[in-house]
Amino acid sequence: MPKMYNSDLKTRARELRKNMTKEERHLWYDFLKTLDVNVARQEIMGHYIVDFYIPSAKLVIEVDGSQHYEDDGPKKDEERTRFLQDTYGVEIIRIMNTDVNRNFDGVCAYLQETIQRRIHSASPRSRVGDA
Repeated sequence: MPKMYNSDLKTRARELRKNMTKEERHLWYDFLKTLDVNVARQEIMGHYIVDFYIPSAKLVIEVDGSQHYEDDGPKKDEERTRFLQDTYGVEIIRIMNTDVNRNFDGVCAYLQETIQRRIHSASPRSRVGDA
């Protein structure tokens, strides 16, 4: 992954890690932190800070509140997604706060399956004749 990021965002990323939303804390402490893969919180990618990033799966997880669905939120999210996909080759998963609160087990199962699929598809394929 290119190490292109805005170093001015470092302080803001640190603040966001210290002041995660209730839903981000729940997902972090009760699921993502326990995984056997590296998960970064509030990772700087370009001129954005993503909620969670799993490098081995090239996966970004965004936990979205209602502001993402109001006014120009969807347009900004679309621009952000396009930039992250084009620049870093990542998949972006958006999880609504209400899903974390109402269907936490379902969210975790979906994320676990997606992480495994992404890691598996990123691993080198065995060649015929390799033992």
